[in-house]
Amino acid sequence: MTQILVIVFLPLLAAIVAGLGNRALGNVPAKLVTTGALVISCLLSWPIFITFLGGDVPAQVVPVLHWVQSGALTFDWALRVDTLTAIMLVVVTSVSALVHLYSWGYMSDDPDQPRFFAYLSLFTFAMLMLVTADNLVQMFFGWEGVGLASYLLIGFWFKKPSASAAAIKAFVVNRVGDLGFMLGIFGTFLVFQTTSIPEILAAAPAMKGASTIGFLGMQLDTMTILCLLLFVGAMGKSAQLGLHTWLPDAMEGPTPVSALIHAATMVTAGVFMVCRLSPMFEAAPAALTFVTFIGGATCFFAATIGTTQWDIKRVIAYSTCSQLGYMFFAAGVGAYGAAMFHLFTHAFFKALLFLGAGSVIHAMHHEQDMRYYGALRKQIPITFWAMMAGTLAITGVGIAGVFGFAGFYSKDAIIEAAYASGTEMGRTAFWLGVIAALLTSFYSWRLMFLTFWGKPRWIESEHIQHSVHKTPEEAGEDTTGGYHPHESPWVMLVPLVLLSLGAVFAGFVFYAPFIEGETFWNGAIAYNEHLIHAMHGIPELAKLAATIVMLIGLGAAWYAYIRNTAVPAMVAEQLGPVYRFLYNKWYFDELYNFIFVKPAFWLGRQFWQRGDVGLIDRFGPNGAAWVVEKGSVYAHKVQSGYLYSYALVMLLGLVAAISWVLV
Repeated sequence: MTQILVIVFLPLLAAIVAGLGNRALGNVPAKLVTTGALVISCLLSWPIFITFLGGDVPAQVVPVLHWVQSGALTFDWALRVDTLTAIMLVVVTSVSALVHLYSWGYMSDDPDQPRFFAYLSLFTFAMLMLVTADNLVQMFFGWEGVGLASYLLIGFWFKKPSASAAAIKAFVVNRVGDLGFMLGIFGTFLVFQTTSIPEILAAAPAMKGASTIGFLGMQLDTMTILCLLLFVGAMGKSAQLGLHTWLPDAMEGPTPVSALIHAATMVTAGVFMVCRLSPMFEAAPAALTFVTFIGGATCFFAATIGTTQWDIKRVIAYSTCSQLGYMFFAAGVGAYGAAMFHLFTHAFFKALLFLGAGSVIHAMHHEQDMRYYGALRKQIPITFWAMMAGTLAITGVGIAGVFGFAGFYSKDAIIEAAYASGTEMGRTAFWLGVIAALLTSFYSWRLMFLTFWGKPRWIESEHIQHSVHKTPEEAGEDTTGGYHPHESPWVMLVPLVLLSLGAVFAGFVFYAPFIEGETFWNGAIAYNEHLIHAMHGIPELAKLAATIVMLIGLGAAWYAYIRNTAVPAMVAEQLGPVYRFLYNKWYFDELYNFIFVKPAFWLGRQFWQRGDVGLIDRFGPNGAAWVVEKGSVYAHKVQSGYLYSYALVMLLGLVAAISWVLV
């Protein structure tokens, strides 16, 4: 099928052209090639998705080339297109195309635009390879590809030390998760004797509780171990509790990168992998319990941190971490359709929020601290309404049976599924999800109120004012000598408008096929019909829980940041240790620095100073050089320049030689 080949490989071709051309090609041609390629891929992806919406469309496999044949290990490079792939094609290409367009305005002053757009397209290609994989090795190729591209994009401004450090951190933390993923792939091949995903999933149900495998000197349930190892990879890519620390630091990259990573590419890879391998996870109930626990804990943990941050991008970053937790505990209770539905809607409203934040930052002369915002709704009205749509979507505003924004349908479906699962861990995840919904509403409206309402605190910001106008006279007729925020250019506003449509209508339009459409999924995921029926029978109060806490969060944010602005400081003072604990992100970075980073640096210094310098260099190259140097000093003394000295040496040598022969 030529269509799918074009969708997947066109971004790679564009990345190569832009990357090789770099400055020789010029900014505009590089941007045209990469953006045009993504627009074409996007336009070709939507008809595929719409076809699958009709239901009962069989999966197709498009062969590309023969890849590896080594004993029992045989696999080809082939592109698998089913319902799950169709969803991801739309998500990845749509968001990426809009991010490319948005970057025309946001990166307009950057001298390395061809390199940036080449990296964006490479990132998109790697994610497309991941979601179209027909075997685990091909999936791992895409998996590592998005890791590499994220490293390049997060550290794009490589002359900025914090950006370079963030890129290294993301790369290293993901290597930890990827080790688990690799072990999971090795173990899966060992058990099933194939890396073909369809063959593995067909054989997985029969393996439930059927065998054990040796792991760390113990005999453990085979499917549980395999799924736990695979899920460790998902924890790294999708920033779940324990391997999440790279995600907020990734904000050091350009804002379009944040939107692409957090909405459509890297962080969704783990959720996609768990849903793709859902029949395997269904055969490992203990692993699903662990997935539910990690998802619920991450959902709650990240939401608590989001309530205390001042950097607008970090608030949205922790929001991403929290929303990914929702997706994982949905998968953990068996609601894979709900998990993918939230991934789908989240892509639109999270990309909208990040690009909206980028528009605010652009308007505020790169200031990211919300304490220096305020009263911006009249200064940048289009950005304001776009972010309003995103906030209504993420907080889940809606009326059952009438209309709701995207998150109202997808997030509420997850919370209902957790309650309907009937398991103890499912009920725990339900309560964690409800509390996180309360906190999500609070920090989302806090962001909106601090940014768009209240007094214009940017007038008092020396960073904003003096970075633009050094003196009042330079401000022209502006008697305050101040900087006035301005709306972004149209290339940044058009993506905001289009993403707003997704944030408003995606949930309402696609709820039925995602949640109740067994024919829509057509075997692409493990479909739990019993759970879907149970969701309709839960108590009305459980169904309304998310809406109730959303209103409470809205009211609390309004009171604290509009009605009585002295409340936040007072609460922070009253809850001093708790506030500092949350503001410092539960001290995970400090803990990891103490346990892992400092010992690693100490060990490195020991190998360097004592092993390399003190031992190898001392007795190796440096020692040899010392011997030669000292030898040359003594040899120099022999070279006196007098003929009789040389004659004496020759005579002594001759006597020594004759003596040796005689003896």
